[in-house]
Formats: sequence, C-alpha cells, structure tokens
Amino acid sequence: MEESAFCRTKILIGDECLEKLKNAKVAVFGVGGVGSFVVEALARAGVGCFVLIDKDQVSLSNINRQLIATHKTIGKLKVDVAKERILSINPEAKVETFAEFFMPGNTNILNNSITYIVDAIDTVTAKIELVMQAQKLGIPIISSMGTGNKLNPCLFEITDIYKTQVCPLAKVMRKELKQRGVKHLKVLYSKEEPKKSGIIGENGKAIPGSISFVPSVAGLIIAGEVIKDLLKT
Repeated sequence: MEESAFCRTKILIGDECLEKLKNAKVAVFGVGGVGSFVVEALARAGVGCFVLIDKDQVSLSNINRQLIATHKTIGKLKVDVAKERILSINPEAKVETFAEFFMPGNTNILNNSITYIVDAIDTVTAKIELVMQAQKLGIPIISSMGTGNKLNPCLFEITDIYKTQVCPLAKVMRKELKQRGVKHLKVLYSKEEPKKSGIIGENGKAIPGSISFVPSVAGLIIAGEVIKDLLKT
C-alpha cells in the first residue's frame, strides 16, 4: 500500500467515499472551543474545502479549551490560525475565511456551493438566522448547543432540537424556532445540568466555566456526524 496522508482513512471508507469528502465544502461558523475541534477532525478526515467564519482573535483565556489557542497564537485571528492549521494537515485543501460575526442581514457567506454547515456560534440571534438561511437554501446544518459549565462529556448526544431537555440554550432555541415554523434541526446537546458560575463579567452576565475535554468532545462528535451525513449523499 502506497503511503499517503489519508491512506488509513481510505482503508476504512474506500476510494469513492474519500473522494466525496475531498469534494465537500463545509462552512464552520465559530472556530472556538467546539468549532476548532470540528475543523481539525474534518481536515484530518479528508474534507477538501472549508469556509471559516469568526471575528474573534485568540485570547489568553482560550488556551484551556480551544485547539487553535497557544501562547504563540494569542492576538491572531482565529480564522487565520485555523486556516494555517488546515493547510499544514492538507496543503491541497481550499480554505475561505471571513473575520466577521454572522448576524441577520449577512448574506454574503452562504450559497449553494456549500455542502454542509456547522453552527458553533454562541449567540442565539446568530444561530437562529443561520438556521433560517440554511433551510431556505436547502443546506444541511448541525447546531451545537451549550457546552459551558459542564464536566461530563459522556452526556453529549445528537438529536432533534425538539427532543432536547435540560440545556438552557436549547430551551431558547426550541421556542424561537417553533415560532418561526422550523420543524426539525439536528443538534448536539448535553443532558448534564450546567453548573452555576459565580463570576460576573463587565456586561453583567455570568462568565461560563469551561475545561479542555468537554467542548473538544462536542466538536469531535459533531465532525463525526457531518462525515456520516456527507457519505450518505
């Protein structure tokens, strides 16, 4: 067997499926704690085209949970660091980056060339808008619910938004999507009761706690689901 970057993957899924991944174009909205691990796993699985959307720069407080965060990358745009990492894994990959927040009215990113969308954004308004645009364009999407204030990665599962429980973010999303007539949305969520944070930020809101092995597992599970869906088409 001739050695290549994806020869072990080819043994598992075969040439045809590997070609499907090479031709797939996945948009990842948010490349932080969850999204950075989604990107990593997709790149190592052989996905050939990426669109990365995130306005933030790497900060010191990201180091405990974000794959792209090291002392060397502090201050750099997250999408730039993620792109560099993708190309270090697969120099033939195509990567588009948008250093901006995705908000209502933003229509310059999504189009029918995108095969799959990953929502790893942490603001409700942006998540809802992304779901609505994805469904309008007929692009498959998976949305990450809350991963902060949690310690048990074994309680993550993939389900429909209307089958979720416990998660505060999922509760808000259920209500908002139901009002907009959305019938289904594939999500990753945790059945773990979130721990309460006693630290209040400058905006008056509680700062969520986090740890290395929770958002990372969430990202890897999402990536696995994306790969399975891509290979079904």
